[in-house]
Amino acid sequence: MTELWNVELHSHTLWSKDSLSKFEVIIDLCKRRNINRIAITDHNTADGALAMQKIAPELVIVGEEIMTTEGEILAYYVRESIPAGLSPDETIRRLRDQGAIISVSHPFDRLRKGAWGEEALTRIVEQVDAIEIFNARCLYKADNQQALDFAQKHQLKGTAGSDAHSWPEYGRAMTQLKPFSNAREFLDSIQSASFIKNYSSAYVHGLSTAAKWSKKLGLKPRLWAGG
Repeated sequence: MTELWNVELHSHTLWSKDSLSKFEVIIDLCKRRNINRIAITDHNTADGALAMQKIAPELVIVGEEIMTTEGEILAYYVRESIPAGLSPDETIRRLRDQGAIISVSHPFDRLRKGAWGEEALTRIVEQVDAIEIFNARCLYKADNQQALDFAQKHQLKGTAGSDAHSWPEYGRAMTQLKPFSNAREFLDSIQSASFIKNYSSAYVHGLSTAAKWSKKLGLKPRLWAGG
């Protein structure tokens, strides 16, 4: 039987404004939850992922979740941060210059600021490697189903991720991949991916809101951060 890795492809750390998760807590959770690799995809910065990779080089894939003028893009094997607010085409161009692999975050989630309209997503469909067909934070299952239907219609590969911001979430949804050691092998592995799909409880959105306010107020609630 071919070995498969459990890969968390959408996760955040305290480098995101709506997360308090510390590197050491996430690393420990990966060990306890059988997460073989984790992509750190903080909002509009790869700096946290780069810092965490220095601590756990075998575990961490450097990524970023980038807000474009049309919606959010997920990127893997990023070497430097891409700023928010660029057009999708410019964002993709800069990522390709780095050799990054590109997916699209929760494309049709009706409650997300970073969701995509179908027309806008169709315009870039030939420029991306995959789209996120399952996001554990989606409150409406139909939105994930729409993403899967879109991927199948356009013959795009899918990714699944927890979109984890707080300690209960890491590993809720994962993409199972053949082992890989670089961007090209990672992309090849996506071609035959399978998925672990579990929804997170709705209350995790409240934890993200609490994280935002705690940072604004200078508070340090240990429970939300996981330690």
